[in-house]
Amino acid sequence: MKKIIKGGTIVTDSAMFEADILIDGEKIAAIGQNFDGIADAEVIDASGMLVLPGGVDAHVHLDLPMPNTTSSDDHYTGTKAAAFGGTTTVIDFANHDLPSLVDSFHVWEENAQGKAAVDYGVHMNYTHFSTESLAEIAKLPDLGVNSIKMFTAYNGRMRLQDGEIFQAMRKAGEEGIISMFHVENGDLIDLQVAEALAAGHTEPVWHARTRSKDGTAGELLNICMLSKTAGYAPIYIVHMNTAEEMDVLAYAKNLGINVWGETCLQYMMFTEEDMKGWEGAKFVCSPPMRGAEDNEGIWQALEDGTMDVVATDHCPFMFDGTKEILYEGKPFKRPGKELGRNDFTKIPNGQPGVGDRLPVMWTEAVVNGHISPQRFVELMCTNPAKIYNIYPQKGAILPGSDADLAIWDPMKKVTYGVKVAQHRTDYNLYEGKELTGFPVKVMLRGDVIVDNGEWKGKRGAGKFLHCEPLSE
Repeated sequence: MKKIIKGGTIVTDSAMFEADILIDGEKIAAIGQNFDGIADAEVIDASGMLVLPGGVDAHVHLDLPMPNTTSSDDHYTGTKAAAFGGTTTVIDFANHDLPSLVDSFHVWEENAQGKAAVDYGVHMNYTHFSTESLAEIAKLPDLGVNSIKMFTAYNGRMRLQDGEIFQAMRKAGEEGIISMFHVENGDLIDLQVAEALAAGHTEPVWHARTRSKDGTAGELLNICMLSKTAGYAPIYIVHMNTAEEMDVLAYAKNLGINVWGETCLQYMMFTEEDMKGWEGAKFVCSPPMRGAEDNEGIWQALEDGTMDVVATDHCPFMFDGTKEILYEGKPFKRPGKELGRNDFTKIPNGQPGVGDRLPVMWTEAVVNGHISPQRFVELMCTNPAKIYNIYPQKGAILPGSDADLAIWDPMKKVTYGVKVAQHRTDYNLYEGKELTGFPVKVMLRGDVIVDNGEWKGKRGAGKFLHCEPLSE
């Protein structure tokens, strides 16, 4: 069935203009005026509304195993929460749990299949170096994967050494695959954690105090130089959170290094001060909250164009996993942050965010005057789609694009929090925050899946996105 979105103001990464959108099946068929004569078309009145591309969150962790628990959102609950916040595409991570990258991908695929309520892709973690796994990088594009993620932290578990990173990065570059990096200094973290515990420091705030931001900036510079040595292999730096990293990112780009930077909403909004006391466990994630000067440095990078993407690193856990909550009318209970009540190193690292990203960022960034609506779309929709080569299918309002749309009421007032967000967890970082502007209808490939707070989507309606290798 055809649909017409009538009377709205379209917002893209480069323009705002009044126009109607004709949808035919799953695709945008045309953009313009005078579609009224089309027989049997359903008309959706968007008068006074903005029409944005559906959000693209390039960094989520769904159903992620952690010591003694698993993240509380699976591929259904997490993608449903994404939809309520206006996001219609997410990219998850497949763990490198088996020696073979291909076998590890199929484990993730089997777990994710038939659950997602929005469209989804996957990044492949690369955490076990061998000549066999190195050769398998070339097989990833056939699986629909165009990115691998490596770590400079988590010694003895996921960290690779520089020589291994260089070989993997070089091989990935040859295959048109992006190398993603979690950059922290694993050696320094291990030392600082041991010293903190020996001194009797067990509170959540010590999670931040034992992860040196200077070490992070140093590792970032090292990774950028390895990229240059590896023939300018493309790299993407996840969850950047310090002012110094913004400087290194700008420096690397000026050198011609093919690097993209990603930050997350929480790193603009909170600081180490929010991690004091047991309530601070809600904010424990890696890398951690920093200082006010780092908040400011990130905002500046968003405003001047240095930063490329705002994602979430969505990986929620229950704050009090000893108590049940209701999700879709059924009780849910799972161990959570209380696992680290007496030892910050045992607090599951992660927090909810996939549903918060667009609404909270709109108020903070656009309403408060940091960036334009067009820059908002660029950061939240278009850039991640372009980087991971799913544009213009995703992240765009163009003829031929998937009809993934968020009809946005810029005047809608919402008191935000856990009751509005749809994450399967018992807290929200933005509890009580007053928002201006909110998605009132969300469409996935032409179907309305959220309608004024009512869920109309379906488990398993999301399609796997085959992310093609990058071209020259």
